[in-house]
Formats: sequence, C-alpha cells, structure tokens
Amino acid sequence: MAKLSSINKNNRRIKLSNKFYNKRKKLKDIVMDRKLPLEERFKAQQKLSKLPRNSSKVRIRNRCQITGRPHGVYRKLKISRIALRQLGLEGKIPGMIKSSW
Repeated sequence: MAKLSSINKNNRRIKLSNKFYNKRKKLKDIVMDRKLPLEERFKAQQKLSKLPRNSSKVRIRNRCQITGRPHGVYRKLKISRIALRQLGLEGKIPGMIKSSW
C-alpha cells in the first residue's frame, strides 16, 4: 500500500488538471499558433506559466486504484499487476484463471 499522502497528492493533481483543462488548452493553442504575432503568443505563455504547476496533465502519476502502487499499472484497467493477480486468484475477474504449463 502506497503512502496515503502520495495518493492524496495525486488526487489533488487530477482535480486541478480537470479544473484548468479548458483554460490551459486555449492558452496552449494560442502559444502554438505560428500565424499570431509574437507579442500575443508571449503574453499567452506568461499567463500559462502563472497557472498552478499541478494543473498540468503531465504531472499526474498513473497509480493503481486499489493499492495506490505507482509502478506496474495497466492503463486500461487502472490496476497494478499485483492487484490484478490477487483479484484473479480470488475469482473476482470473470474468465481469468491461473495459468499452468
């Protein structure tokens, strides 16, 4: 189990990212538009830098929804490999059986 503070910090980052998503997207579009004048793009870049750092999507850590583990997480399931194996052994995932060869 991961530290509760790490899990909470990541959850705060997710909320901030969702809150500022539209504003960041508009500013990024202005900054990346080469047709606009340099001054306008520069002002948009300054506004973007004044937004909270944790509102950026790249700062969100991919964590397991069950244990909070940061490594070995399947993106599609949002579960770590260890939690997936445990659920499979308990029979909570339909169609998943322990392999043997």
